[in-house]
Amino acid sequence: MAAVRHALIIGGGIAGSAVALALAKAGIRATIYESHPAAADGVGASLMLAPNGLEALKVIGVDAELRVASRPMAQMVLANSRGKVLIRFHGLKGMQASRVIERADLYKVLNQAVKDAGIPVVYGKRLIAASETSHDVRAQFADGSHAKGDILIGADGIRSTVRELIDPNAPSPQYAGHLGFGGCVPHGTVNVAPDSMTFVFGKHAFLGYWPDADRGVCWFGSLPHDVPISMTDVRKIPASHWISRLRELYRDDQPAQTFLRHTDPEQLLATGASEWMPPVPRWHSERMVLVGDAVHAPSSSSGQGASLAIESAVELARCVRDLPKPSAAFTAYEQLRRGRVEEVTAHAARTNGQKASGPLAKALMHIIMPIALKTFFNPAKLFGAQHGYRIDWDAPVLAAAP
Repeated sequence: MAAVRHALIIGGGIAGSAVALALAKAGIRATIYESHPAAADGVGASLMLAPNGLEALKVIGVDAELRVASRPMAQMVLANSRGKVLIRFHGLKGMQASRVIERADLYKVLNQAVKDAGIPVVYGKRLIAASETSHDVRAQFADGSHAKGDILIGADGIRSTVRELIDPNAPSPQYAGHLGFGGCVPHGTVNVAPDSMTFVFGKHAFLGYWPDADRGVCWFGSLPHDVPISMTDVRKIPASHWISRLRELYRDDQPAQTFLRHTDPEQLLATGASEWMPPVPRWHSERMVLVGDAVHAPSSSSGQGASLAIESAVELARCVRDLPKPSAAFTAYEQLRRGRVEEVTAHAARTNGQKASGPLAKALMHIIMPIALKTFFNPAKLFGAQHGYRIDWDAPVLAAAP
């Protein structure tokens, strides 16, 4: 069977752009089809790129541009509800520091690289159906147009259409039990070390913050909410309501109260309901395959969502490069990725369970956590496997075991 020459990529976000660049590096032509009418400039909140994600970006050649657009977090600090530092973690030996970047800036870096590589991006193309034959796949879009390629890659996010086309019984995203909010306060409002990300284990909730050269000190937190609500519905409710709810939740915690007292309600950032993907039974069909959030979306507490998506994009391209039959390439790709991404997702789900626990469990955790951190905290054991993961682009991919 002839090798894959042309891939249709559904979705032009982080995963879609990354897989297009990785395929180009492998000598495979790709066309990106994006449902939105234009590029998603300026959309999204901040995210963390872990060392493993940064190494994957290096493979596709955007690490230099990424460094300009992001800020290193050389130190991780864990603190209690009074702001007392429990642990300072300076990263793992031999690994670069994690970096904070606006999702919009990461998208801009990847989108520019796609343009520079001459990869076509076609906007306003919402996929509604696809059909496969023994030698190609055909995509049908809502505007009546069609496209044909050797394979189709679903990089269309957590509410993936491609996932449903591959398996109509595929699971849906699961609600993690909380809404995300954030904001920024002026420099000097809270003392924070340069290039430091601080995580506060409060009495009732969790909070993170870091310094930003342009915006001041930025923070993020989670607000438990019984049912998920859309971003549209969140924004229909006055920001002053959410600020009031957050102040009550963090009433016993510092510096959370300081952040909330100095955050302009009009500048409050809502990131919506936190969701994650349970294990997806079918990652691919004969000529269609999933990548990124479409197949493995851990909750935001993992700090690995974008990094895992970029890793998978690179691994998928390697497999398509080395195994000419699409189904063989997809099987090898799934074998390389499933165990890793499901382990990260499960760990994040356990963290969310702790966040959503009852008052007694939270009280006990507040007492036990400082002791456990000082006694058992082992950075290499906790983060080594996640952060130390590296993809050898030049190594040939072997067919998956039957």
